[in-house]
Amino acid sequence: MIPVKASSETRERYVENIISVWRAATPEQMQRGRMWYHAANELASLITDGDARSGAGVIAALSANKTWSQNCRLARRAYETGVLSGHVKDALAKAAKIMAGADPADVLPMERKTGMFFRCIADPSDHDAVVIDRHAHDIAVGETYGNRDRGLGSSSRYALLANCYSEAALRLGELPSTVQSVTWVVHTERIAGTATRGTRRP
Repeated sequence: MIPVKASSETRERYVENIISVWRAATPEQMQRGRMWYHAANELASLITDGDARSGAGVIAALSANKTWSQNCRLARRAYETGVLSGHVKDALAKAAKIMAGADPADVLPMERKTGMFFRCIADPSDHDAVVIDRHAHDIAVGETYGNRDRGLGSSSRYALLANCYSEAALRLGELPSTVQSVTWVVHTERIAGTATRGTRRP
């Protein structure tokens, strides 16, 4: 795991790694990355008949350790059937509270990935939120960790990487969430060997 306290040189290296991946994006990857959270917001609104905030909360609550397609399927099924299933008890309990009317901000861990994922989906124009998942970590660090522990449960380590994305975004004149989503598209397609794959939407 990377240290929770990094030197200015290490922070700069992380920022430069993020910017390097951003600049490697093809026009098609750039477009998909820019639209990712907007498309997710549309989905959140669609499955809730217009309540994008609650939909974003349920999607985020059910996101841990799931692919995006699995995440979408679980959230859709929950709203269509009223039955929550397919995840661990804690995630299902959080989703149930949100579906019962609780504000997602009162239910989700707002300073961690799940809370930030909710914020980015609920409001794609959020100027501060940035999702640090395993791919965002690997992009910044410049190394694909595979199944190794990244230690993202540490609030200090999460904040370190989030700050690096915010700094990269500032230099690029973009939102942190946009930098994260575009670099996520580039990186995941690199490691999957599918850089020519067609457009995907959440």
